[in-house]
Amino acid sequence: MLAAVGGGNQVAVIWKYLLYLAVSASSTVSVERTLHKNGLVFLVDSFLGNEGLADSVNHLLVVGFYLMNIGFVTLALKYGDKAVDAQTGLEILSSKVGLVLVVLGIMHFFNLFVFSKMRRRAQKPTPPPLPPLMHAKGM
Repeated sequence: MLAAVGGGNQVAVIWKYLLYLAVSASSTVSVERTLHKNGLVFLVDSFLGNEGLADSVNHLLVVGFYLMNIGFVTLALKYGDKAVDAQTGLEILSSKVGLVLVVLGIMHFFNLFVFSKMRRRAQKPTPPPLPPLMHAKGM
């Protein structure tokens, strides 16, 4: 049906889009799993052992991560040059996937930055309590 409407080139374009979406989605899921699994340890430490709160925040971070990255992937699908042959199609696909990977890397380092800030804040030593006041009459 597509070959009749847009010719064989239209089918190739659709396959390139599907390949782009598959690679981008699988990269996003892979990074998310790593962040979710290893980020929980940092969050538990940041929330002073409160595992329920850490798990809840970790889940919220995952939702935000997916929204940002899947949104970016779908928006980037439209932009860029149009392929005129197999070589330019592969180059465009490579550029788009590379951009998605760079965005994933930026999101990863942003999450690490947030986690480290949270850990530092949680690990700040509290000042020792003040000694009791000594009354002048009692001495």
